[in-house]
Amino acid sequence: MRDLLPADVATRDHVLHAITTTYRTFGYQRIETPALEDINRLQGGQGGENEKLIYQVLRRGLPDTVEATTPTRDLIDLGLRFDLTVPLTRFYGNNHADLPTPFRSLQVGPVWRAERPQKGRYRQFYQCDIDMIGEPTVLAEAELIEATTAALAAVGLTDVTVRLSDRRFLSALATDAGLSEDTWDRFFIALDKLDKIGWDGVRAELDKLGFSADSINTALDKISSLQDIPVEKLADTLTATVPSLADDVVADLAATTASLDALARQRPLKWEFDPTLVRGMGYYTGQIFEITHPEMSSSVAGGGRYDKLIGRSLGKDVPACGFSIGFERIVGLLTDDIQRNATAVLTESDVPISDALTVARSLRSADRVIEVVRRSGKLGAQLKRLQSSGFSTFVLVGIEDGELKVSDERSI
Repeated sequence: MRDLLPADVATRDHVLHAITTTYRTFGYQRIETPALEDINRLQGGQGGENEKLIYQVLRRGLPDTVEATTPTRDLIDLGLRFDLTVPLTRFYGNNHADLPTPFRSLQVGPVWRAERPQKGRYRQFYQCDIDMIGEPTVLAEAELIEATTAALAAVGLTDVTVRLSDRRFLSALATDAGLSEDTWDRFFIALDKLDKIGWDGVRAELDKLGFSADSINTALDKISSLQDIPVEKLADTLTATVPSLADDVVADLAATTASLDALARQRPLKWEFDPTLVRGMGYYTGQIFEITHPEMSSSVAGGGRYDKLIGRSLGKDVPACGFSIGFERIVGLLTDDIQRNATAVLTESDVPISDALTVARSLRSADRVIEVVRRSGKLGAQLKRLQSSGFSTFVLVGIEDGELKVSDERSI
């Protein structure tokens, strides 16, 4: 958890404004959810490994001491949210009657995880999510990807690559390779390490986990043959390589990739079907996607379809798809400071406060930052200090022959 200096916050505000402004042009409406959620909901199996990192909150009204044998669970009823998706499912379950279909949700806010702090990983950090709830077709996937790449471009990140896969494809692949369903998670976890340990490393890890050589070779050979496929050949290649893959899955992937291909002809966009993409959240039921940047070892955004998750709150399944931007990672990629372009109203000590404020008021507008600053020390030294704080211009306010005198605005 960090303190953020004004320059840091200015950069974050710039990023947040660019992202949310772009998302609003696609129709996403901002909602807010509480920082605290019921602990049973947070630990309901929706958050994968993140559930081990929950900051838990003691029940209200506990005595100063409790019996030594009291289970920890009996002392806790709330926890700090570890992402924005779990709160969204509760929000939609409670408020769906007052929301349109499909509902385009935009959420921005802090989340908390009891991480071991290190570069790029914090215990309190911001997430920025968009979700489309109630849309069963891949209109959701295609639009979410288009909106998010547009948002990143608005921030200044254009050299990104969209990686696309599908959980249903991965399941069919594992089936055709002869893997039993109870081994899929271990297989996918090993596969997800491909970009870090390479093909030989994945083979070694799968061998160590007890997978047969035939299963390993069959699965990895299929995956290898599905890399770098042009969009016009993707559907046929998928059908031939993974015979058990359902026709509707192939059609969905073809529709999404066709949309990305059309978008790439209109503005800069790189994308690829990546059969090694897994993503760790267990609630994904369909297409999954990530956005990578060459200066970042991990993704800068990711998401997918989760058609079964909202049903846990509502009692019936609702189609849903979401995309989360790695806000902190994007901020870390931006190296240029955001300039304040503020103007200092430098006021001599004999100027009445009311007059100083009147001068500032006459200069201030919606797009101008005006601050009243008392004159002190040598003017040159003070101007250097102001410049380092983001001031670009100044006016001098003093009393001359008993009258208020205001200089012309000057650059620092």
